[in-house]
This record gives sequence, structure tokens and C-alpha cells, in this order.
Amino acid sequence: MNAKLDALDQKILAELTRNARIPVAELARKVGLSKTPVALRIKHLEEIGLITGYRAILSPLKLGLTHVTYVEVSMNDTREAALQQFNAAVRAIPEIEECYMIAGGFDYLIKVRSRDMADFRRIMAERISGLPHISNTSSYVSMEAVVEQTFTFG
Repeated sequence: MNAKLDALDQKILAELTRNARIPVAELARKVGLSKTPVALRIKHLEEIGLITGYRAILSPLKLGLTHVTYVEVSMNDTREAALQQFNAAVRAIPEIEECYMIAGGFDYLIKVRSRDMADFRRIMAERISGLPHISNTSSYVSMEAVVEQTFTFG
């Protein structure tokens, strides 16, 4: 970790990753400080870019997005300009939940959320197959989420 965090900063981050809406007074009580120093520490953690934002975490299941497919993508051009074009295009597809550049037997791994197999097939045909510089893809359908969570501290 690049940022030097003391034990209090670590406690603050652990509490905020569990509940970002926690009132500062309650957070201060939990970490053993008063409100002002806790608020200043949070502000500092935001300023140094360790805390990059706050958001609501939605339930994909409640939204009807129960189908998860991982797609391996191999590129026909891996020069920087081609990779940047692919990266920009993949960010514009809302059904792509995650995308990672991979060192290995293929170039990217994409996580796609959809309603069902027919919806995934539509997304593949209309969106993913049209991404620039793709030479081939392989898809893997998830049967069950064993561990699925956002990153938490501590």
C-alpha cells in the first residue's frame, strides 16, 4: 500500500467500507476519537485519493440481472492505439460489469451481467462482437456466485 495509514485511519476505512453513510459522530465513537479529528482524517483520505467516492451498491438479482458470463477476448492488434480503442469502446457497454487486461493466453477478461442466455446472446451479437480489434472470444457461463463482494478494508 502506497499510503501510510495509522491504526485510526485503518479503523475509519474499515467502518466506511462497511457503511459509508455512517454519521461522523457514530464513526468517531467507534474509532475512539471526537468528530472533528475524524472528519479531518476523512477529508485527508479523500484529498490523497485513497477514498475516491461514495456510491450505492445495487442488487443485480433484484434488478433481474441473474445471468453472469465471463468472456475471454483475444485481440488481433495489441499495439497501444488498438488497446486504447478497445478500452474506450468496452467502457461504453453498460452490461459489462468488469473488464481486465490479462497477461496470459488471451488479452482481456470481461464479466457480463444479463437477464438470461437470450439477453447475453443479444449483448454478444450487438455489442461485444463489434468491439474493435477482436480476433476471437470464448464465453463461460457462471452457475453460482460463491463469493461476490466489493472491496472492503480490514
